[in-house]
Amino acid sequence: MADVEASGKTTVETTGKTVEDAIDDALAELGVDEQNVEVEVLSEPRAGILGIGGGQARVRVTLRREAYRPPASVAPVAAEGGEPGEFIEDEAEIAAQTLDKMLEMMGIEADVSIRDAETPGDGLGMVKAVLDVEGDDLGILIGRRGETLAYLQYLLNIMMTRQFGERMAFTVDVEGYRRRRERQLTQLAQRTADQVRRSHRPVTLEPMPPNERRIIHLTLAEDRNVSTASVGEGDARQVSISPRR
Repeated sequence: MADVEASGKTTVETTGKTVEDAIDDALAELGVDEQNVEVEVLSEPRAGILGIGGGQARVRVTLRREAYRPPASVAPVAAEGGEPGEFIEDEAEIAAQTLDKMLEMMGIEADVSIRDAETPGDGLGMVKAVLDVEGDDLGILIGRRGETLAYLQYLLNIMMTRQFGERMAFTVDVEGYRRRRERQLTQLAQRTADQVRRSHRPVTLEPMPPNERRIIHLTLAEDRNVSTASVGEGDARQVSISPRR
């Protein structure tokens, strides 16, 4: 987790290709989930193709002091009047139908199913639901290191936000890619933490998108021997793992 208590940091300003990316970056920096912060959008991204190009979005995210809890104990978003972890059915159904239509227009045959977010890689505590896409030869939807999948999810969330008139967030996964990637990142975080503990020297990981950095932060959030922080700017943002002082 970003060392919020040690640094006294309660507010961060971040930028991203999209408002969603900027918010995810801030949450990774603070090491908390979205219901524990207040978000102010300082500027929207300027127009680009599929979210690429143009000016970046900028947000200011402030930690709610009274709501702060360790990320591992944060409950997922619940439907109004429902139990924690239940997706809001009507919104999730509409999102699934929209995604299904998008895939059909792309000439891709696949099945879309809905489930609750269960892990940080699913977007636990940050999204309404997870939309799983299953089919044959869907690698084209994932792309290099998940870039195509990220843009597909971004477009869906933009469409849902405009339709409902408020920010909507759904996670889109294709053939379990996000689960596999989450396991890889969790193992990477643990191996690197072991290395840092043995060497007493910090290690900086390769650049990662905000959602992947968040997994690293949360995996090591309760490790008493190491701390994590995001460093760098833009697409070059990395997680640094250091011995805890």
